Amino acid sequence: MPPQSTFSQDAARIHAHDGPVRPAEIAVGVIIGRTSEFFDFFVFAIASVVVFPALFFPFVDPLTGTLYSFTLFALAFIARPIGSLIFMAIDRRHGRGAKLITALFMLGTSTVAVAFLPGYESIGIYSIITLAICRILQGLALGGTWDGLASLLSMNAPRERQGWYAMIPQLGAPLGLIVASALFAYFLHNLSAEDFLSWGWRYPFFVAFAINVVALFARLRIVVTPEFQRLFESRELQAEPVLRTLRAEGRFVAMGAFVPLASFALFHMVTVFPLSWIFLYTQEQPSRFLTYELIGGVFGVAAVVASGILADRYGRRRLLAVCALGIAIFSGFAPQLLNGGAIGEATFMVLGFTLLGLSFGQCSGALASNFSRTYRYTGAAITSDLAWLFGAGFAPLAALLLASEFGLISAGAYLLSGAVCTLFVLTLNQRVEIPDTEE
Repeated sequence: MPPQSTFSQDAARIHAHDGPVRPAEIAVGVIIGRTSEFFDFFVFAIASVVVFPALFFPFVDPLTGTLYSFTLFALAFIARPIGSLIFMAIDRRHGRGAKLITALFMLGTSTVAVAFLPGYESIGIYSIITLAICRILQGLALGGTWDGLASLLSMNAPRERQGWYAMIPQLGAPLGLIVASALFAYFLHNLSAEDFLSWGWRYPFFVAFAINVVALFARLRIVVTPEFQRLFESRELQAEPVLRTLRAEGRFVAMGAFVPLASFALFHMVTVFPLSWIFLYTQEQPSRFLTYELIGGVFGVAAVVASGILADRYGRRRLLAVCALGIAIFSGFAPQLLNGGAIGEATFMVLGFTLLGLSFGQCSGALASNFSRTYRYTGAAITSDLAWLFGAGFAPLAALLLASEFGLISAGAYLLSGAVCTLFVLTLNQRVEIPDTEE
């Protein structure tokens, strides 16, 4: 086992306890960790719509500035697999605790650094370059935040409740959105446009750093204690070299990266893209629409929980297939609801988040359950990185570009392509890729 850092050793001594490890303990660490990551994600995403075009791209029109912002937004998804490669090496040499400490401090530092950036009017092109560097560092750090707890949770869950425990890590997405939307809605509603662009938008990035520190200690409490170290070892959840993993089980990585494509494409179609459309093409106040997103996030939490119940009753594969069909139908009519005023917008958010929660709730199980124990830790991390890159990284950019050129109906094309890919992969391999229970 790789040596632990002094910081990790201290955490292990403080939180050492006797007795069996309970799935509930793992679940708490998983939820806290995922919520902090998604909060960072949504803070940058919302700022890409309501802040960055005006602050960093004032030399172009608002639409072009938003497209530029979405291009920077995608950089993290490109950098994330590289981050996994780097941090898996740190994991093998210095231990999981050292990897998490380094990754989470990098994530928090690069996130809070955005809050201190001057705009284009102050330092010109260097403001854009610095923002891009911060975004790349965020992506690299996200590649290192994979702690294996989701896989550990799934492997220690009762066989009859695999779906229930698979949905627990996914709760972090709607919870992170709720907090991020609430913060931005508060500042947008209570500050003038001048004050918000001057200093108000910076506060959510400060909060992101604080949440990362809390999440770091919560996760260290679990992953570095002797009981959990033994459990990781007994389950063979160790960091294997990425290239070795790809040689051994590359087909599972390739297939697994496309299974959740419908969910991951929908993820941005109901979070980032609609905010950009409302902000650019309607008279709607962004603070009010962020309130709709907050409410949608509540529906998303309920739907994620429901996905665990449904997956255990009807099977994960069947649920993912039905949801992919639902997403394909949704892509054909729902984007037009964004031009339907308050009722249309609210309907879009409720329907979208309900579908998202049901499908996204079982994605972690779809990604992890294919791999043998030896390669599960690394394989699940790389598969997740690639799924986010292909399914979500360019979704806001593609959807806004299509909608601005050909109308809202065309925004569903990207979403439809994700649904088709998911259904194709589910059909291609019906026996191996997504087992409903595990050995």
